[in-house]
Amino acid sequence: MEDWSCTNPNAILRHLGRNHDAYGKDGKEATLIDMMCDGVEDLRLKYGKMIYQEYDTGKDPYIKDLPNHLDKFEAVMAKNKTGFLVGDKPSFADYSLFEVLLNHLVLCSSCLDTFPSLKSFVEKMSARPKIKAFLGSDAYKKTAH
Repeated sequence: MEDWSCTNPNAILRHLGRNHDAYGKDGKEATLIDMMCDGVEDLRLKYGKMIYQEYDTGKDPYIKDLPNHLDKFEAVMAKNKTGFLVGDKPSFADYSLFEVLLNHLVLCSSCLDTFPSLKSFVEKMSARPKIKAFLGSDAYKKTAH
């Protein structure tokens, strides 16, 4: 195998998902997780473009349009009823969505107010012991805002 570094974060997430039982219970769930992960990445790219290229002129339009992006994830969460995107335990797509939602909550603290499933998801993920410890750490507090 050639020695090259992978710069695609989703390839890394998929690798971690396969190796840490976070890629669904079967091929169907894995496919749905891939779809969710790519949807999260679409939102992450739009967010990144706004933050790094258009913040002064793009923040307000971005926040105004954000419900049109979040409603898709809300619908998936509400339909699954487990509190996760796919299946009955968190997948790597859930962790990716969680991280993106945390960033959006810094941008607009009320952005999840009309999305009860997503709001509950963030609370549920935030309460996981290792995540809770990290969110309370100085390392996170220094980078979160």
